[in-house]
Formats: sequence, structure tokens, C-alpha cells
Amino acid sequence: MEKTLGWGILATGWIAELFTQDLILSGRKVVAVGSRSKEKATDFAQRFGIANAHGSYQDLVANPEVDIIYVATPHPHHAEAALMALDAGKHVLVEKPFTLNAAEARRIVERAREKNLVVLEAMWTRFLPHMRRIHEIIEAGTLGELRAVSAEHRQFLPSDPGHRLNAPELGGGALLDLGIYPISFAIDVLGPPVSIDTAARFQATGVDAEIETLMKHAGGAISTTASALDSAGPNAATVYGSKARIEIAPVWYTPTSFKVVDQQGTVIETFDEPVEGRGMQYQALEMERLVALGETSSLMPPQESVTIMEVLDSIRAEIGLLYPGEQPAGSDARLTSAKPGV
Repeated sequence: MEKTLGWGILATGWIAELFTQDLILSGRKVVAVGSRSKEKATDFAQRFGIANAHGSYQDLVANPEVDIIYVATPHPHHAEAALMALDAGKHVLVEKPFTLNAAEARRIVERAREKNLVVLEAMWTRFLPHMRRIHEIIEAGTLGELRAVSAEHRQFLPSDPGHRLNAPELGGGALLDLGIYPISFAIDVLGPPVSIDTAARFQATGVDAEIETLMKHAGGAISTTASALDSAGPNAATVYGSKARIEIAPVWYTPTSFKVVDQQGTVIETFDEPVEGRGMQYQALEMERLVALGETSSLMPPQESVTIMEVLDSIRAEIGLLYPGEQPAGSDARLTSAKPGV
């Protein structure tokens, strides 16, 4: 009989609430929550019916009932929390972005390999039903030769200088919170870029308010992405091929529909599968499958999470964006250029 895996929630912010709701909705076993504040942990536990509330992350990862830790801290603390959990023998699902930079990402992936534990980036979009079907269509050759990906992620978010999104010391800005979605999508479909051109607009606090990329990929395919935290948009995405294209309905990175349209404008397939809750449970189901089978995800491989962080490092190097306390990306010997793959 298969063991029911116990989830531990590390941090109690908004994203942790959303994920926990979907965990419970899908019948997952949430056994503990941890916060740096015992009061916050207790409040979270009471709201979601969780038996164990820990007033420290150390106590959470030490809980023998916990098999998987979900890391939901602000970006600069992902690496520390993930390594702590791995050292305690726990499998780890790390909220996107995987880390603050590629050097941290490598440490996590290497530690998980050493400990023979599963680590997975919680890029929840990758695991949604419409994204899985999109990959099936691409792999079947329906689109022909892939030519381009275009995707955006624009929102109108709080402008308070003290808000996490506007604070450089917390990894704020459009790139890590919003831009990672279309950039990760482009890499998922077309592979790592061989060159990157980037433009950015900054806020007074020093974070990037808007980021746009033009990336070339192997075989000549091109991707364009646009992300902003101070201007809302339709948030559309399209995959173009030599035979057909996939038009994903807004908002493309959440559960949604799409249609496949050939070069004559004929719709040759539509997809519209309802999803219960917000849809974050699919990453949990993938995580539990990986733990049960001892496998590495083909949907979000750990090494690809490292590659994505290398790309984000390169983008930041090109626009001159450095977070407090970190070394310039150019100081990492394995990231020698602002043009990955060259």
C-alpha cells in the first residue's frame, strides 16, 4: 500500500495560502506549517485545519510527519530554506523563481542529487492540462517547424515603495515575479536561447518595472516576451509554426483554453478543459508522483530551472540589475556572457 505523503508549508504568505487551498481541495495531506512567527503559523494552521504549527522553519523541517516541504518565502530566502529542508531529508517544491540567481540554483540541485531527494520548481503553469496538451500537439508535428513564441505578463500591482514587489532587497521587480513566466515558457517550447537582447524600464526604488526580451533559439526560432508590474495587459501568448499556430486565450499562464489555427485560418483543434480550484494542485500531483517513483520531472527538470536562472542572470547583467548583497553575474565563471549558449 502506497504511503500518503505529508506536506509541510514553509512560510505563510499569499502564495502559500493559494497553494494550500488547492492541496486540500485535491485531497493532499497537509500536516504542518512553519513560520518565523509562532502566531502566524498558528493562525495559518487554524484557517486551513492543519494539525502542526511551528514557530520556526527548523522545527518544520524536523517534523517526522513531513515528507515534502513547499518553500514559499520571498525570493532571496528560497535557497537557504530549500537547502535546510534537503539537509533534513525532505523532498522540496520551491516556489518560482527557483532562486535569486543561478549559483544558488546549482547548489540546490547538487544538494538534492547528493541526498537522493526530489527537488522541483513550482512553476505551476508547466503542469496545467492545457500546457500538457500543447506539448502533445507540438511533439506530434501539427505545427510543423517551430518558428516563434510570443508571450506577455503585464499586471497593475501595488506601487507602495515598501511592498515586496518594489523592494530590491527582496528580489522585487517585473523580471523575477512576472517575466519568469513567459521566459520559462519560451525556453520550454524552443529550448535555451543562444542570444538575448533586452530592454528595461526602472522604478524609483531601483527595481525593474518593465522588461522585454528578444531571444534567438537553436534552429533560428525567435521568442519575444514582455512583462510589467505597473501596466495591465491582455496577457496573451502564441506559438507559431510553419504549418499552424497555437493561440492561447488570456490569461495564458493560468488554466485556460486555446485553439490551433492553420495557415489558412481554419481552426483545427480547440481545447477547453475545466480545472477545479486555481490549478496549483497539478504541480503537487507531479511532485508526489516523482517522490513515489524516484524520478526526475520531464515537465520541469531541475537542470532546466538552473538554465532559466542563468538566462535571468544574463538579462540582469545586460540591464545592470543587481540585488543587494549579491555578486555581479559576471563573477560566476560558469556564466561568462550575457548571451547564453554562445
